Amino acid sequence: MASSSLLSPSLPLQLPAKRNTPSKPLRRFAVRPITASVSEKPSASPPPLTEKPKLPIRKIPGSYGIPLISPIKDRLDYFYFTGRNEFFKSRIQKYQSTVFRANMPPGPFISKNPNVVVLLDGKSFPVLFDVSKVEKRDIFTGTYMPSTELTGGYRVLSYLDPSEPNHAKLKQLVFFLLQSRRDKVMPEFHTSFAELFDTLESQLAAKGKASFGEANDQACFNFLARSFYGTVPSETKLGTDGPKLIGKWVLFQLGPLFTLGFPKFLEDLLLHTFPLPPFLVKSDYQKLYEFFYESSSSVLDEAEKMGIARDEACHNLLFTTCFNTFGGMKIFFPNMLKWIGRAGGKLHRRLAEEIRTAVKANGGKITMGAMEQMPLMKSVVYEALRMEPPVPLQYGRAKRDLVIESHDSAFEVKEGELMFGFQPFATKDAKIFERGEEFVADRFIGDGEKLLKHVLWSNGPETESPTVDNKQCAGKDFVVLVSRLLVVEMFLRYDSLEIEVGTSPLGAAVTVTSLKRASF
Repeated sequence: MASSSLLSPSLPLQLPAKRNTPSKPLRRFAVRPITASVSEKPSASPPPLTEKPKLPIRKIPGSYGIPLISPIKDRLDYFYFTGRNEFFKSRIQKYQSTVFRANMPPGPFISKNPNVVVLLDGKSFPVLFDVSKVEKRDIFTGTYMPSTELTGGYRVLSYLDPSEPNHAKLKQLVFFLLQSRRDKVMPEFHTSFAELFDTLESQLAAKGKASFGEANDQACFNFLARSFYGTVPSETKLGTDGPKLIGKWVLFQLGPLFTLGFPKFLEDLLLHTFPLPPFLVKSDYQKLYEFFYESSSSVLDEAEKMGIARDEACHNLLFTTCFNTFGGMKIFFPNMLKWIGRAGGKLHRRLAEEIRTAVKANGGKITMGAMEQMPLMKSVVYEALRMEPPVPLQYGRAKRDLVIESHDSAFEVKEGELMFGFQPFATKDAKIFERGEEFVADRFIGDGEKLLKHVLWSNGPETESPTVDNKQCAGKDFVVLVSRLLVVEMFLRYDSLEIEVGTSPLGAAVTVTSLKRASF
């Protein structure tokens, strides 16, 4: 939930610098069988590109402008004067190309080099997943990397390229976590989100409306702690503070990419010009670290068997759980609820009928088999992931001179150049998706399943799987599973819902105004 995410999927450097506490990254978790075997690493120096482009070579349009001045101007346009979508749309129109050069925020003085080659169509974008062509070292957040002081002194998994020795071990550890606790996911999800729905109903009864975001944050953190680590946060020293502490910690990493609604020039100075000092969240992070260290002894034992120090493993578990997974659910669940809520009563009725019929046919229980009998529900989840992937920004640095193709031209990218893709443009590409800007609930039913290869939220196509040799979100299938479970739990309990939608720094701010209890 995060790409990209926060973010994705699936939101690299080298050997971790030693400190008291290490850390660990990855992105969400899995539903279908996970490829956890360590396969041979690709050759360090890939063969030169020999294929001939089928389209005419065109010089990449656009320029980076005047050093320092142009990146700051572009940053102000991106955040304040035009906004992100218009920032890209206006350049597509100006250059008559979905591939062009631009400066990406934050720029001076956080990012040393803001220059990128922008890829905004569904044909060129997937090169960012091909680790034989692009390097993923230290570009998880883009043109800058947050201080490793925020992750215990370690470069965590999300910042590692698959060519680095630690990448395979750390990703394998995440696969172990997912597999070893897979039987706990569905029952703990039911427990945690039944509590969420009870909370929403109480707020509706008392106030006539209920904020989904805060209740969702608590439910997501409780669910992850219970399902992955067998721990109930409220029974520990952490109490109910987990989501709040994570929010502060994430701000110090992603602040250069946020807007919080403060006066624009003050906010630009505070968030986008200089990094926030890590010492300000050191004590908050330590509380999270202690919670995970005390809760994950069996996983840390496995890490030691793999040759990973307990400290480094714990920092990585914290990052994977809090940044990648919790962050992805925090962003994506309200976004998905927004699309379902806006679709109206007719879709709600169809979902309720399909879900209840399948569950009844499977002994009244929510099972993997039952969910496979819910094509509309599955399509709705994929469509929400297509419309608003939780990690929308993706980066890759060319390992060698490349030729990339959009739908109508080919472009030469030089070794070392950083490429950037804004995923929502690629996954709404009108040359791939009919009515790509619209939420079409049944888009991926029947023959529509062929389009799943163009659903890219997990740092890779939906039709492919994460391995230790790629950067696809380790928890790809896990995220799909829990997203399905949310829809299933909701429409087993309710016939329909009504919502209001606002904005927040991390996606939709959803307020529930009505929940109609199940009547059939």
